[in-house]
Formats: sequence, C-alpha cells, structure tokens
Amino acid sequence: MRTALRMRLVAPSATLGMAAKAADLRRQGKAILDLSAGEPDFNTPDHIKAAAKKAIDDNFTRYTPVPGIHTAREAVTAYYKNTYGVPMPRESVILTSGGKHALYTLFMALLNPGEEVLVPAPYWVSYPDMVRLAGATPVPVPSSPENGFLVTVEDLDRAATPTTRALILNSPSNPTGAHYTAAALDAIMDWAVARDIIIVSDEIYDRLVYEPAKPASMAGCFALHPEHVVVVGGLSKSFAMTGWRVGYALGHPSLIRAMSTLQSQSTSNICSIAQKAAIAALTGPMDCVEEMRLAFKRRRDLALSIIKTWEKALCPTPDGAFYLFPCLSAYYTAAVPDSTALSEALLGEAGVATVPGVAFGEDRCVRLSYATDDATLEKALTAMGDFLGKL
Repeated sequence: MRTALRMRLVAPSATLGMAAKAADLRRQGKAILDLSAGEPDFNTPDHIKAAAKKAIDDNFTRYTPVPGIHTAREAVTAYYKNTYGVPMPRESVILTSGGKHALYTLFMALLNPGEEVLVPAPYWVSYPDMVRLAGATPVPVPSSPENGFLVTVEDLDRAATPTTRALILNSPSNPTGAHYTAAALDAIMDWAVARDIIIVSDEIYDRLVYEPAKPASMAGCFALHPEHVVVVGGLSKSFAMTGWRVGYALGHPSLIRAMSTLQSQSTSNICSIAQKAAIAALTGPMDCVEEMRLAFKRRRDLALSIIKTWEKALCPTPDGAFYLFPCLSAYYTAAVPDSTALSEALLGEAGVATVPGVAFGEDRCVRLSYATDDATLEKALTAMGDFLGKL
C-alpha cells in the first residue's frame, strides 16, 4: 500500500530496534543484560497511584478541557514556582500525552517550511525527525567528549543563519547526561534574543541532577523573554511515570493556544485519570523522587569506576539523567568499524544491549543506561570491558 511521502522523513527508532533484537535473543534462550532502557526501573510512587485510583472511583473519566483541567495546569505552575522561584500564568501551560507529544505539537505549531532549527549533537533521536515532519530543517551543532558534550555560544553562532527559527536545548541530556549551568543558559539566552531565535528547552530530566552540579531551568528566562523561550517537561523520567504519558509545555499564551488547537484535532485532551495523578506528583512529597535520584547517582559512580578501567575509552562524567555516552572509536576495527557494528557485536557476543551512537548523531560513541539494578549494571559493564579488550 502506498504511504505518504512524509514517511520518508522518519527513521525507525534505533532504541526500539535494539530492544527488539534483544527480545528476539531472549526468546531464543540467551541471557541479555540490558543497558539500552530509556526509562527508570523504579515503580511509580504510591501516593501518585492512589490519586489515580481515587480518580477512577470518583468516575473522573470524561473529556476534559483540551489543555488540561485548571488544577493540573496550576500544579505545573506551582511546581516551577516552588522549585525554581518562577511564577507564571496558567494560560502559559498545556498538558500533553508525554513530553514527546509536547515537542511534536510545538514544532507543528511553531515551524514553517524553509526555516532551520539548531540541534546540538549528540541529540535525542526524535528531534531531527520531528523538525522535518514540521517542514523545517534540523541543523546539527557538533560538540565533543573533550568539552563534556556541551555547545557554546560561539558554536551556535557559527551554525546560525538568517533562516534559523529555533534552538533545541536538552539539559540534562539524552544521550550524554550533559547539563548546562545557569550561567551558560543565561549566555545562550542573551545570544538567542539578540538573533531573534526561539529556545525550546527540553527539561524532562530536570530533577535528575547530581552534585556538584545544580539544577538549572530556562523557566526564569521564559519569565523575562516569553516570546523567545518554550520549556518542555513531563513526569516520565523524574517520577517513574513513563507509561502514564503526561508531558507539558510552558510558552507564550498565543503559542499555547495554537498548540491547543492542534491538540483538539489529535488527542482532544490527555487522559483524565493521568491528570489527577500528575497533580499528586507535582504537588506531593518529593522524598521518593530524591531516593531515585540518589540511587541513579550511586549507579553512575559505579559505572564510571568500571569504565575508567577500559584503556581506550573516553567518557565524560554526566551531571544528570541516567545515561553514559562513552567514546569507543579507539576500539573500532575492520570487522567492527562503527557504533552500529559495535552495538550489534556487544549484543550478539557479549550479551549486552546498548544503543549505537550514530542514532544520536555521534558515531564514535554508544549509549549506556544505568536505569537498572547495581548487579546487572556491574555485570554488563564488566562483560563489555572484557569484550572491548579482545578487539
């Protein structure tokens, strides 16, 4: 059957593809150590689940306003006021079916054909495809492991053109865990305003930041420059709620209205029950989130201690999220010439599932997730080191 031409713009997900290969090997009876997961291995906190159960018992199961019920949108604004000291109006918030849906709807509402979007690389796999689907052109802005996978104003200025419409920032980052300081964000903001470029700040991992780094959000920049900043977030990563599909965007009210118009013709509204759960997550106790954050920090340190024994690897210390992105190109051979071949060899021969860095715009690296238990993490990284040592 003939499909739309736009489907040529979309590549299959590398992360889901690797997960499918790992699942096939498991069905064949092979033990697989999975470091490819992009979601927390913790359960959703009990008080959030209780709020959802109550919503069901209260028969809160009908359509809601498209951008979300008032109390849920106000919970988002309260979160940013309590966490970052930034008040904002309810009209600047829309709830979406996950952070990915917020980004997709935003790009469709914001971008025009012929416009360009700066995408610092390595980048989350979906950014370029979503930009292309909106008719615009993604422009990668390279970084390197030597500078911690962070781009500078100078890097951005070299890549920008008169048709640059937006810049996507993801901090903490998937796949690198790189995190921009508040001072760095301020400098990028000043540059963007001067060039009339909109910053799309993807902050889905905002609570997963590890000392000595400090949490930093562009919410404060949004308060000062509402026409030049859109903040995107969600509950999937920090609250272990990937399957609940709750995301949100904070933007200029006119942009939020445009996104609501699009959403009204796609999902109508997000799940009513998930909205009640979101209120409990954003306004309830954060000790459970802190417990997860500390566990991730411990796992990060464990993983780094093992990776440091890999003689030819270069792996910056990530300040957030739950990923490591080691540069392993020094191990490449004629038989294993790139990140795809290395990930496939690690899966087939070492029984370790990773994601090739080429999917994130950096073929020298592979992505490892430490969103797994300590024993699996240690065993998998030890097996990886043994395999690399034989190349």
